[in-house]
Amino acid sequence: MPQHYTQGTIHIKNLLLRTYVGINPEEKVKKQDVLINITLRCSRILNAPEGAIDQTLDYKKVVKTIIPFVEENRFELLEVMVRQVLDKVMAFEGVEWARVEIDKPHAIRFAESVSIALEAERT
Repeated sequence: MPQHYTQGTIHIKNLLLRTYVGINPEEKVKKQDVLINITLRCSRILNAPEGAIDQTLDYKKVVKTIIPFVEENRFELLEVMVRQVLDKVMAFEGVEWARVEIDKPHAIRFAESVSIALEAERT
């Protein structure tokens, strides 16, 4: 009996990039590491035939859009960076829901990192 697939999820894990993020003087002149995790749902990935990349979501294109955007911009607030990355992800055709979480390692003394996550759903 054939399977009926109802949902496909893509996870892009631990994308490590460097950018300017923060409001402190040292943060405005020195790039910092950020760790990006993206989860997205896309029904287009469920029934795409073998080798038909044009009929699915090319997650490599998603990453190739995010990397230069993050590395070539400056962000005063981590919240703004997360929202703008989420907007870039949601701009891809077929993305029905996405969650972006960005960690700023060592942002607070005695903490490994601070992270902010946002979700969006196409209505």
